[in-house]
Amino acid sequence: MKKFSLIVFLTLLTVQTFAQNAAYQKPPKDVLDVLNASAIPATSISPAKDKILLIEPMIYPSISELSQPMLRIAGLRINPLTNGSHRQPYAVKLALKNIEGGTETAIDLPSGSKVIAPQWSADGKYIAAGNVTQNGVELWIIETATGKAKALKNVKVNTAFGGYSWMPDGKSLMVNLVPSKRGAAPNYQNITPTSPSIQETTGKKGSLPTYQDLLKSPNDELLFDYYATSQLAVVGVDGKIKEVGQPAIFDQMDASPDGKYILTARIHRPFSYLLTANDFPTTVEVWDTDGKSIYKVAEVPMQDNIPVNGVTTAPRNYEWIPTEAATLIWAEALDGGNPKTKAEFRDKLMKIAAPFSDAPSELVKIEQRFAGASFGEKDGLMLFSDFNRDSRHRRIFMTDYRNPTAPKLISDLNAADRYNDIGQPVTKRLPNNFSVIQQNGDEIFLTGLGASPEGDKPFLRKMNLKDLKPQEIWRSTNTEFESFVALKTTDGMQFITRKESPLDPPNLYLRKIMLVGIGSQPTPKQLTDFADPAPQLRGITKKLVKYKRADGVDLSFTLYLPPNYKEGTKLPTVVWAYPLEFTNSAVAGQVSGSTNRFTNIGGYSHLFFALMGYAVLDNATMPIVGDNDTKNDTFVQQINDGAKAAIDKAVEMGVTDPERVGVGGHSYGAFMTANLLAHSDLFRAGIARSGAYNRTLTPFGFQGEIRNFWEATKLYTDVSPFFFADKINEPILLIHGEADNNTGTYPIQSERLFAALQGTGGTARLVMLPGESHGYTAKESTEHTLFEMISWFDKYVKNAKPREKNQAAKQ
Repeated sequence: MKKFSLIVFLTLLTVQTFAQNAAYQKPPKDVLDVLNASAIPATSISPAKDKILLIEPMIYPSISELSQPMLRIAGLRINPLTNGSHRQPYAVKLALKNIEGGTETAIDLPSGSKVIAPQWSADGKYIAAGNVTQNGVELWIIETATGKAKALKNVKVNTAFGGYSWMPDGKSLMVNLVPSKRGAAPNYQNITPTSPSIQETTGKKGSLPTYQDLLKSPNDELLFDYYATSQLAVVGVDGKIKEVGQPAIFDQMDASPDGKYILTARIHRPFSYLLTANDFPTTVEVWDTDGKSIYKVAEVPMQDNIPVNGVTTAPRNYEWIPTEAATLIWAEALDGGNPKTKAEFRDKLMKIAAPFSDAPSELVKIEQRFAGASFGEKDGLMLFSDFNRDSRHRRIFMTDYRNPTAPKLISDLNAADRYNDIGQPVTKRLPNNFSVIQQNGDEIFLTGLGASPEGDKPFLRKMNLKDLKPQEIWRSTNTEFESFVALKTTDGMQFITRKESPLDPPNLYLRKIMLVGIGSQPTPKQLTDFADPAPQLRGITKKLVKYKRADGVDLSFTLYLPPNYKEGTKLPTVVWAYPLEFTNSAVAGQVSGSTNRFTNIGGYSHLFFALMGYAVLDNATMPIVGDNDTKNDTFVQQINDGAKAAIDKAVEMGVTDPERVGVGGHSYGAFMTANLLAHSDLFRAGIARSGAYNRTLTPFGFQGEIRNFWEATKLYTDVSPFFFADKINEPILLIHGEADNNTGTYPIQSERLFAALQGTGGTARLVMLPGESHGYTAKESTEHTLFEMISWFDKYVKNAKPREKNQAAKQ
């Protein structure tokens, strides 16, 4: 007994000593130089199409920023110091650039500003933006003619559960204010419990995703009430404040197109300890601008008995029709919200108009599940879509919402079919701040990625609403990647694009089309001049590689080769992938992405391996093909076959040393990685980031799996690497954010797999990143993650010793 105690003591001492000596590490200098390069600004086009907002983001905040207080309650992450979202992405610099003439004006903001959510007014005269300070989120108004900015006095925005949006008049905003008279906050540190935490179920069935950051105690309820509650107000650009109604937890607040009404959705008790705020009981009402309730749309109960892939039986998807003064539409289920119920029609759309004294009327019945609607700028145009859960088909219909007697079918495709996607309608902003489908006579415009067997080639098309025949106006070439950004003229003959190539960074251009159908067009005018932030990456080459799986399914990867690669050299290789699910093998084999894009590597990207002398098989497709109910029954076999096909192709090309191949992935890709190491000997080592490895901990489904654990127990165990930890005989690096909030990927998933590997004699390393979520943002975390990844594969892949010839393959 004494001997055992001594061993435990020495073990703990060793762990503690290691922890004391541990520190954030940095990757090699070549990687650091790229990480520290300046960011290419983001851009936003004015609704008036006369200016471009240039936004310089903060790429890597410090770990000290991530270490600010964080309340993890009701599915939210709140910084109690600011009453805002924890770790809100922000910009450090804004500028305005004239489209005509190119004059650039810096926006006058205080030093150290952290700018969030810039929003144009409908006329383009103003930009509203938040500024995160030490004690709250300010609201700033920027005059776009001069670049002058001012903070509105006595305005602190509740961005923990709310924000701001422009009113239809273009001179005021709807704002969730932090209530000025709410009193002191409940304590969130060193809490002495006043009662146990109690939950009860009364026999109702419903799927329960494994949410994180849930309420856990009565004190959490008080904290949620305090920080999520806001005072609705209309705030003018002149600083005048008009409070609307009483403080509440607003899930939605949308002004009507005429500005006379406000659609509100208010969350109220009882709260749940199993669901997030989005599923709490909600009262949906139409208010006037004084906060008086005019019409109750719905009393939505707690969403605790929703079937898998089902919907509530209460009204949902409520929105204003943009071209009507104040007409509301919403969807209601006709099948009890259950996709397993046989029904001629699954949904119906309802509508009601001001003054809301008449009963709502039915607009149209929908055969499959309603999946959204958009409206044109005239003639009652409405496009709506439905989705068939079983076939995975999405249909798009066109109708006149004023008289929807015979909707026309525009598109009927598998939701994953990229090659035949007709594109998305181009929209415009109305003076009332609502977005609508832009129309030019009988035509609308469509834009999309333009997926093809050669890769994505974005397009702009027009479609006549009479015959529904699309006509291509423009498409990206085979040597560049150029995507549509915005129309400049109403006829679609002038438009702004974002163009890049493997050697040229993305910049905005103005294109003028002389005549549709004519091949040669005028040279586009360059509007921005962003420089290459990391020229050293231009030595990396890439190409699209296509091949087949053993069962004939088409596959592909993008091959990245390091600078100065000599043809015929067999390199250590990284296979990086993320499995996707399909019901159609032809669709599963479609190519995604483009090798014509600018190579710009950042964050903790696996593409840095190419800079370190590796070949990288990026986005090696791992389709899981089968019917909607049982496709995952062959998950392990399909990823094994996909991985083998990728390696075989790279070996055939002469770029890969088959004895030095590593595999990696993030989230579901990490799940795939652990399974490949457990069920094959294709790889020398693996990197699994932020994954889930025991599916019994996600018992009501995962990814696209619709069966629960009790309906498919064998499947859940068969695909869980945790149950095969003793078969993982290749080194695996597990990385996980300590504050991962993604559904299903609790940090304990990595911790328990590591413990299982330790207990069964595996070779593994567990890296838990303080303060980080499902993805990692802090500069220190990013650098350390890259250090771990490169060090791991350098040791176990690049410099791996030859395998013993008698090593047994896994069955």
